[in-house]
Amino acid sequence: GRGAKRQAGMPIVGTRLVREWNGARCEVTVTGDGFEFHGKTYRSLSAVAKAITGTHWNGRAFFGLYKPGAGKGVRA
Repeated sequence: GRGAKRQAGMPIVGTRLVREWNGARCEVTVTGDGFEFHGKTYRSLSAVAKAITGTHWNGRAFFGLYKPGAGKGVRA
């Protein structure tokens, strides 16, 4: 590996994140290099969320990994 540590609160490699957006099922797989969506690797969940929606989102909030405004470190 590259020696990079997993960011606190982020899912482990192999995790599949699923979100429905505008009637379409969006599946993202956590990889050692980032996040894979539709055969392309992204460095962040925010980049994936932007690819899906066309606008900036907090990636962890978009995929339901925590509730925005709930306080630091609070996850859903």
